[in-house]
Amino acid sequence: MTVIHAKTALLPEGWAKDVRVEINAGRIDRVTTGAAPEGQRVDCLLPAMVNLHSHSFQRAMAGMTEYRSAGQDSFWTWRTLMYRFLDRLSPEDVQAIAAMVMLEMAEAGYAAVAEFHYLHHAPGGGTYDDLAEMSARIAAAAAETGLGLTHLPVLYERGGCDGRALTAGQLRFGNDPDRFAKLWEGAARALASLPEDTVLGVAPHSLRAASPEGIAAAAALDPAAPVHIHVAEQMAEVTEVQAATGARPVEWLIANTDLSPRWCLIHATQMEPFETEAMAASGAIAGLCPITEANLGDGIFDGVRFQAAGGVYGVGSDSNVRISLSEELRMLEYSQRLGLKGRAMLARDGLSTGRVLYETACKGGALAGGRRAGAIAAGQWADLLALDCSGPDLEASRGDMILDTFLFAGDDRMVAEVWSAGRHIVSGGRHAGRAAIIARYRAAMARLRAAL
Repeated sequence: MTVIHAKTALLPEGWAKDVRVEINAGRIDRVTTGAAPEGQRVDCLLPAMVNLHSHSFQRAMAGMTEYRSAGQDSFWTWRTLMYRFLDRLSPEDVQAIAAMVMLEMAEAGYAAVAEFHYLHHAPGGGTYDDLAEMSARIAAAAAETGLGLTHLPVLYERGGCDGRALTAGQLRFGNDPDRFAKLWEGAARALASLPEDTVLGVAPHSLRAASPEGIAAAAALDPAAPVHIHVAEQMAEVTEVQAATGARPVEWLIANTDLSPRWCLIHATQMEPFETEAMAASGAIAGLCPITEANLGDGIFDGVRFQAAGGVYGVGSDSNVRISLSEELRMLEYSQRLGLKGRAMLARDGLSTGRVLYETACKGGALAGGRRAGAIAAGQWADLLALDCSGPDLEASRGDMILDTFLFAGDDRMVAEVWSAGRHIVSGGRHAGRAAIIARYRAAMARLRAAL
């Protein structure tokens, strides 16, 4: 049994002092307030959240695309560059990059990641001897870092709503539903050696890349598993889907799928108010990636309306151009302020902005990850984050001000300890395996950049 004593902790019922948390077999066994110090002692203990959307291989592109191409640069010109880059990635590169990403996520305060994994095949579209070779590489990275994993193999069938063939840059993604089912089964085998908190879900890529029949077949592979899908990220996507189906993307999903908290709709930055409210009512999680959405010029999610309608959201790092839990939540709130020209837009019910952002993202991330976590309570996976409050900014903070200071005046350097399902993966702000992981990442990046 592991024992943690926190001077202060955020529990489901609110802030408490002198909190003792007992962990057994990866789960929180008991939480006691007003306890005497014993075991691992921390300043402030929070539930740690799931990073609900990541394409780990894109981390290696960070810093490579910040220039203007002919005409106005956009998501679509960025995507073309991404396709050219990924053709150079080997399975060994993917594993090295994924381990680096997971290390950075852990040190930023995340306990787990939902990896939206669509790089399946060899360059040119040929298959590896093991159809799930690339999934096995993601599993190996999770095993090395100890980060919790919700693995989401992606179904990518076509180049657009009209059924056109995949382009050269998309051939490494492509599967029909039958081959995808075999790949999904192979992924299950690859994950079998990981800890009990590991989850296998599914991700039809988008309404452009997956057919209605394919989406239904993918969701049926495991009726209880998480289903993630990109939706309504760009206006060109909305226009294409509307022309093909007569409905906007979120509108189509509401009418044609059984949306529920099992579903996570990624981005959804291009919605009409009726879609925003209907999506909230469905219980589907909004998978928001504010740093990437800003980097790619996607637009602003209608967060105030969605929250007012009872919607739940979480955050993810998507392209991994910058991995920072605090900055994702800060960018989410600031986007609302910029769009609506006000302050404290997501604060509510006497709770501060930081408190609402943090607790909602914990809940949404856990639901999207299919992970029983997101709160410091008995029976939950012990996904925990400890902040170091000895610095000048946090030293005098109490209650909600701790989260407001962390998210708006601080950064991830305040993260001291992280546990993922009881695994102590970050200590003193550093992951134990960082030296070896960074060395392999450096070597992979040297090879990749030399080939560009």
